[in-house]
This record gives sequence, C-alpha cells and structure tokens, in this order.
Amino acid sequence: MGSLAGKTLFITGASRGIGRAIAMRAARDGANIIIAAKTVDPHYKLPGTIKDAAEEVEAAGGRALAVQVDIRSESQVQAAVEGAVARFGGIDILVNNASAISLTGTLETPVRRFDLMMSVNARGTFVCSQACIPHLKKSVNPHILVLAPPPDIRAKWFAPHGAYSLAKYGMSLLALGMAEEFRKDGIGVNCLWPRTLIATAALGVINAGPPSAARKAEIVADAAYAILVANSRSTTGNFFIDEDVLRAAGQKDFDVYAMTPGVIPRPDIFLPD
Repeated sequence: MGSLAGKTLFITGASRGIGRAIAMRAARDGANIIIAAKTVDPHYKLPGTIKDAAEEVEAAGGRALAVQVDIRSESQVQAAVEGAVARFGGIDILVNNASAISLTGTLETPVRRFDLMMSVNARGTFVCSQACIPHLKKSVNPHILVLAPPPDIRAKWFAPHGAYSLAKYGMSLLALGMAEEFRKDGIGVNCLWPRTLIATAALGVINAGPPSAARKAEIVADAAYAILVANSRSTTGNFFIDEDVLRAAGQKDFDVYAMTPGVIPRPDIFLPD
C-alpha cells in the first residue's frame, strides 16, 4: 500500500464526522489537509470547528490549513482552492464529503430544505470539483472521492425521502460522468458509501437510531485511504462500499469499528441488494 505523505487533500466538511476522520487518517502519513468547512465557532448541536480539526491534524503529524468556506458559494470555494495552492503548491486529492440531509417525504420537506440539499450535495460537488480539477491535472496520482451511494433508481429509495435521494444521487452521477470525462487526465473519480450507519452528529439530528447500533467514522476513513493511495489511472469509476474495500485489503475484524463491540450495526440506506 502506498502513502499520502506530502500529498495535499482538499476535504469539504472536514470539521467533524467522516470528513474529519479522513483528514486524521491522511495526517498520520504527513499529508497536507485543507479543512474546508463552515464552522468557526462551536455549534450547540454539532461539535467541532475548523480550528479544532486543524489542531488535531497537526498533532497527528500532518499540516493543516483551516478555511471557512460555504461550498454553495463559488467565490468562496475558488478563494479556498487558491489559498491551498499558494500554501502547499497544488492539490492532489479532493474529497467531496460535505452534505445536507433531511429524511423527509414530499409534504414534510420545506422548499428551503430541498434547495439546501441540492445546493450543498449536488451543486457543491460540482463547484468544488470544477475548482480543483485544473490543479488535479498537474498531480502525479490525482483523485476525487465523493461520499455518495451507488446509483439505484428503484422507487424504494425515493418514496420515503425523494429530495435527499435526488441530492445524493446527483453527487453519484456527477462522479460517474467525471470519471469518464477525466480518464484521459489520469484523475481517479470514485464514490464511497458505508455498509452500516456511522456514528456522526448527523445520526442524532435525523433520529436514525442509537449510536450503539452504528460503526465509528474510522471505517470509512480507512476505506477512503485505501482508495486514495491506489493508482488513479486504474482506480476510477467505482462505487465502493467501505466494508468491501477493507475486506479486499485484508481486514477481517470489523468489530474494532463498532461503537458497541458485539452489537450488529444497522445497515445504511441506498445499499444494493
């Protein structure tokens, strides 16, 4: 397995949860991490700030650049990318992790929430990718990793929460298209999705179940790492599931990722049969 030492990662939503876990895994190799997120001051419901994450990255052995950025703003994203290039000399990896969620039906989803999910999930992925790709083209082993599910248009994934499904699958389809569009440039574009619920702050916000029935964010981070150190020219256009990636890498004990060892974690949504 390769290493992310000296690589520069632009990670959206890296102040908490899965984005933060991916940042910490890369930091242990000595990577440069751009913490691109909105939270500067502690939130009463969602712990973690860009400053906290940056301090943890540097304590783990990486170098960090904390940038307050709302990925709905093209100008803010462009400024963050330019700042990253000025600081570290380029960008090798983009992780499109930031996402908004509301598991609500058509009548229960306010239009403003629909707009938020579309603008953060699908549009945010597009804006960040567009800004980073010119720099990724200059990298030796460039990757875009999107935290989105395998595309599946069966009604069962749309009936309970159509707006959210549309926004997440928008991320998936953008990744699918970019994988082929930038294949000639050697940019590996892949999606990653968890097999089970992951114990993040969002779990409590959407009332998806107790953290005891979930896995730690580190399982997604370890799977992301395995993808990002792979050859970008031969690893592209895939819709990976975290557990499958780690099994292929030789991982056998998944209880180490359990919030409560011995408890079978609940499966996530959007999983193929």
